[in-house]
Amino acid sequence: MRKSYTPEFKTQVVLEVLKEEKTMNEIASAHGIHVNQIRQWRNAFLEQMPNIMDP
Repeated sequence: MRKSYTPEFKTQVVLEVLKEEKTMNEIASAHGIHVNQIRQWRNAFLEQMPNIMDP
């Protein structure tokens, strides 16, 4: 069974990545998530940002 994460949790992780204070590997390890999953969340977030900011 796959683990599901809340949108809030995903956002928290992506914001950690974008701060660039830790490597993606360090963040993945700290949260027990595979780095590829975090990469997917980051990419989805960055793709959606222009839509969110569009009035």
